[in-house]
Amino acid sequence: MKVVKNIPVGVKITTENKCGFCTNSKCCTYITEELVTPRSMHDFDHMLWQISHRDVQVYKDEDGWYLLINNPCNHLAKDGRCGIYDDRPTICREYTNDFCEFDQPSEEGFDLYFQDYAALLKYVKRRFKTWGRYAADRDRSLAEA
Repeated sequence: MKVVKNIPVGVKITTENKCGFCTNSKCCTYITEELVTPRSMHDFDHMLWQISHRDVQVYKDEDGWYLLINNPCNHLAKDGRCGIYDDRPTICREYTNDFCEFDQPSEEGFDLYFQDYAALLKYVKRRFKTWGRYAADRDRSLAEA
């Protein structure tokens, strides 16, 4: 989702006033969880299960691999402000808007970005030439169990 900017002419955007001009509070509409760097086919098989769920995506950036869960905060008010601002959790208090989605969509900083199962599976099949054999062995072993 692109951030809509509603900035009056002549107003300088600073970290102190930036959130007030962000009309869709993008930073409060998802959470991310760092993943252990996937290396094996089994690791990617597990990641395929994760991305099979609604509103779940995966990305890799300079800091590592992440699960991105698109699900807005329950406390995000209709006006885009925090409904529990004085009692918000530590992670919200520590969040900095020095450079955020208001400035540039986060996707532009991703090295890899998988929006759905099909995209990740395509990558996995390219990365692992023996993926077909792995999947067949996995399925056979599960059928025998």
